[in-house]
Amino acid sequence: MLDAVRNAFRLPDLRRKLLTTLGILIAYRLAAHIPLPGVNRDVLDQIFRSTDQNILLSLLNFFSGGALSQFSVMAMGVYPYITASIIMQLLQPIVPQLEALTKEGDQGRQILNRYTHYLTIPLAILQAIGQSTLLSRPLGTGTGAVLTNWGFTGDALLPTLTIIISMTAGTMLAMWMGEMLTEQGIGNGVSLIIFAGIVASVPNQIRLLYQQGFTQLFIFSVITVLTVALIVWVQEGQRRIPVQYGKRVRTMRGNRLVMMGGQSTYVPMRVNTAGMIPLIFAQSLLILPNTLASYFILREDWVGRAANFFYTTFSPQAFMYWLAYFLLTVAFTYFYTDVMFRQQNLPETLQKQGGFIPGIRPGPRTEAFLNNVLSKITLVGALFLGLVAVLPYLAGLVFGGGVGSFNTLIISSTGLLIVVGVVLDTMKQIEAQLMMRNYEGFIR
Repeated sequence: MLDAVRNAFRLPDLRRKLLTTLGILIAYRLAAHIPLPGVNRDVLDQIFRSTDQNILLSLLNFFSGGALSQFSVMAMGVYPYITASIIMQLLQPIVPQLEALTKEGDQGRQILNRYTHYLTIPLAILQAIGQSTLLSRPLGTGTGAVLTNWGFTGDALLPTLTIIISMTAGTMLAMWMGEMLTEQGIGNGVSLIIFAGIVASVPNQIRLLYQQGFTQLFIFSVITVLTVALIVWVQEGQRRIPVQYGKRVRTMRGNRLVMMGGQSTYVPMRVNTAGMIPLIFAQSLLILPNTLASYFILREDWVGRAANFFYTTFSPQAFMYWLAYFLLTVAFTYFYTDVMFRQQNLPETLQKQGGFIPGIRPGPRTEAFLNNVLSKITLVGALFLGLVAVLPYLAGLVFGGGVGSFNTLIISSTGLLIVVGVVLDTMKQIEAQLMMRNYEGFIR
């Protein structure tokens, strides 16, 4: 591996890509510490150091790479862009015009990217308003408001508009950095930005676990290593469907007939096609009841009683929260995998290219066969993602430290999926660059 690293830095173009990647990530981490005006730092630190964190803030802080805990200009990170991308992907099978753009090659992808950028702006504005409104009121017992001068009337209007514009601009800057990483660097830029924030939080998480005792730090370190190994094993798992291409006769000069094609290959169908998206869907849906109920729990009528019920039931300390998290993750895995598979239109592509699965007639039979295989391997991927989702709950039950506590693992389950996926993807891209130049890569 050390030889591969040295070889990577010996190649000028690959060295430039690696240094560009590192430089942009450093610039993002520096921008994540540029504070916004009017923020009560003491209250902000108190909220994020609390063992009973607000689950909505914890999720938003995760996708901002820890920038929300600083309430900087990057407080929203790339989350609005991720939301816009997911919405565009889900709309493509529904809107015929968008589906037609997916078939127009590079030009169609550029138009879809432009639509995603346009959609990111209003989503960023809405999230900035919602996020700031949430932090403008007390979030726990004995805590004040993070934003003390927030509102759309009077003297608070100008500071409010400043915060909204700054946060929206920070999101667009983070999106631009992510796209620059993808084009000029190595790996997926948006994932790398989230990856950098997760890795940056590891030393502090290790310190917190060490304060609870060396034994607990050791136990959760072992759990983290075993979870990473399991994620790698499942992420790389695939079912290879054999494909045979029929021979075609081609007439050459001199009336010679030449047989073309006839080669055999395979179509890899991944066990976990959906990646981390089902976890994001499930957690985003679960935080809605808890967040909405938090606005009404102080009322003394039936609305307050109903709000207290939902607030308690969907608290991360409750069993029902984690059961719903598991079931929603499994359901969303099937849903998102089916959407992605339909967008690929694999049976029609094979038929157009003259390919067929041995023993399976092209057309509807091939489509039914592939859907059957996909449903079986997706079951394994869905159960795996569900297990990863409830891992903090299981760790809290077995080893203590608080059921569903956000401090029970060195890196959260969703964070581990991102870290492992980004590392594998980046290593494969470096591997491909080295193999193209006849160098040995990381994998031998």
